[in-house]
Amino acid sequence: MRFLLTISLVLLLGSAHADSVRLLIQNSPLAGSQYYALDAFWDGIRVGDPLRLIREPDNRHDRNAIRVEWRGHKLGYVPRAQNAAVAAAMDAGDRLSARVSSLSHNNNPWLRVTFEVYLEL
Repeated sequence: MRFLLTISLVLLLGSAHADSVRLLIQNSPLAGSQYYALDAFWDGIRVGDPLRLIREPDNRHDRNAIRVEWRGHKLGYVPRAQNAAVAAAMDAGDRLSARVSSLSHNNNPWLRVTFEVYLEL
């Protein structure tokens, strides 16, 4: 019930500024960053930087795969355990955006970058 009230309030308040309303739908760690370009670009990435989400429906490892890019560089993926709803939204044509939400110098690659995914209303 609280969730529905929050969404209703967001939609009501956002009607005057419809082009600036977005709804946070997911906060995730970046998966697979140890295999891609994260280390090469680590010093340039900042919290709040926009990320590009790219569907890979023909990915042989995961039909719901969503690649995460920063400034055209592949950094990793939305984690497999969390990508089904985002993939379905993208496939349905929903407007999604993403941004870096936290950075850490942790040795565990799963704890180095987290990102948020938003539904643009």
